[in-house]
Amino acid sequence: MRTRIWHAHAMTSVLGCTALVLGVTGPSAHAQVRDLGRETLAAGDGWGSEGAGTTGGSAADAANVYTVTNWEQFRAALKDGGSAPRIIKVKGMIDAVSEGCDAFAADGYDFQRYLADYDPAVWGHDKPVSGEQEDLRAASAARQDTAIKANVPANTTIVGVGKGSGILGGSLQIKGVDNVILRNLTIEAPIDCFPQWDPTDDNKTGAWNSEYDGVVVYGSTHVWIDHNTLTDGRYPDSSLPSYFGKVYQQHDGLADIVRGANHVTVSWNSFKDHDKTMLIGNSDSAGSTDSGKLKVTLHHNRFEGIVERAPRVRFGQVDSYNNHFVVTKDQPFAYVFGIGASSQLYATDNALSLPAGTGVGKALKKWNEAPLTAENNYVNGKLTDLIAVHNAEIPGEALQSGAGWTPTLRTKVDSPRAVPGIVGSRAGAGKVC
Repeated sequence: MRTRIWHAHAMTSVLGCTALVLGVTGPSAHAQVRDLGRETLAAGDGWGSEGAGTTGGSAADAANVYTVTNWEQFRAALKDGGSAPRIIKVKGMIDAVSEGCDAFAADGYDFQRYLADYDPAVWGHDKPVSGEQEDLRAASAARQDTAIKANVPANTTIVGVGKGSGILGGSLQIKGVDNVILRNLTIEAPIDCFPQWDPTDDNKTGAWNSEYDGVVVYGSTHVWIDHNTLTDGRYPDSSLPSYFGKVYQQHDGLADIVRGANHVTVSWNSFKDHDKTMLIGNSDSAGSTDSGKLKVTLHHNRFEGIVERAPRVRFGQVDSYNNHFVVTKDQPFAYVFGIGASSQLYATDNALSLPAGTGVGKALKKWNEAPLTAENNYVNGKLTDLIAVHNAEIPGEALQSGAGWTPTLRTKVDSPRAVPGIVGSRAGAGKVC
């Protein structure tokens, strides 16, 4: 499986904004190609730099550096070499669902039969679906689950080669490990080939529920997610059909950080055209695993065309600064920051761009009583007190100011008025500087 890819003078390393570093020896000069796989999170750069910091697989020896060009090679590289540091270079767009959804379908599963069996006119809204077709749907879903999830081990760096590399339809599972870096990847959110109809959901009007996040950080520590583009890509929600009067939802989250995960920095990413973007803490009842953890820094990310959860926070001390949130005209929009159980959100120096007619108060959404700090944020170029505006526009969900802590792990804080230009030109895959 492994392709031999690392030599001292290899010219196939990942290129970012700065392509070449020139070194001079004697009368002649030679070019040294920058290798993102050897780079580590800088000291003081967010919660991911706490303690020993985040170095990923930067110390990998030559035997544990891989270049992969398909999903099978990628998953094999993740399994090879035990816990030794590794660097995996993704070359081109690799597809976890290259054979299509039908390849996962269990014998006898028939979607049209599923629709007929569980039509609310037949089944009603009082009980969850059950029976042969539901069992076959679940079996099909289990096949997809096995095929598209990739477990990322400790001490790993995964980088995209050049400007057009990444993962289509796969789910990166950073689960129960320490010290992982993801950089320069375009990640197209996985689609759930077999969503489940729940007739009892949404106040007994029913809903389609889907699985699979693009990236999941679950119970892991020291993770750096940097300069990636995460998007619905070829399958935006607007392209999804409706059945039983409800959108056939095939997407879940783009990047969720849950279940005791801690010390994570999310920087210079582009999150585009997605509904449920990012959860930090996935349950009000997870205090036993999440209290005192879920410490996450978000900085210099661009969120465009997202509906909600940028992020929704429970329990964690979350620092959000110098991000740009762009709500596009006529898109569905629920909120930017979700204030959840025992959250301690510190959101300052951000920029929001809202279309005419969108209430500024919707930037914040209160789920639980949890004070936050939201200062020096600009909306459409104007300094705006997000909490005061929210409380004036939505007095029934009044928020309290004061997160109770102050971030110390910040790099340069740019003027929020300059953030749209800075982040617009430098956030996302292919823009590492």
